[in-house]
Amino acid sequence: MSIDSSEVTVKGVMPTSNGCAIFLGNDIKTFVIYVDPAIGNAINMTMNQVKKERPLTHDLIGLILKGLEASIERVLINDVDEGTFFARIILRMENELGKKIIELDARPSDSIVLALQMKKPIFVADKVLENVEDMSEILERILKKQD
Repeated sequence: MSIDSSEVTVKGVMPTSNGCAIFLGNDIKTFVIYVDPAIGNAINMTMNQVKKERPLTHDLIGLILKGLEASIERVLINDVDEGTFFARIILRMENELGKKIIELDARPSDSIVLALQMKKPIFVADKVLENVEDMSEILERILKKQD
């Protein structure tokens, strides 16, 4: 599946009254995905390289993939519908039996955690970027207040 897309990074994780706001963006545009507090915490822990005593769910998924000689190639946030985002995780498996690439439907929040943990790129479909509100200035104001 080839979709025109742009690479983005996590620019910030901010608590909200209902969970967390994840700011994703590039040099042109920043947008927000709202996630539950547990996912926001997992993203924060991963970004800050917090050591955990025991593996959390996303850590376990990474360990399973490694055990199967599979890896995440990239994550693609491919659609948005009335504020709900959709994503695909593109997996690559290469072993003595051959090579296989698989696309999995996934929540963007889980996809982001896994991409960060495995240091893999996050892409957003251009059609999604065109349809989301630019939050660059808002993020800039929030970050200035924190200084």
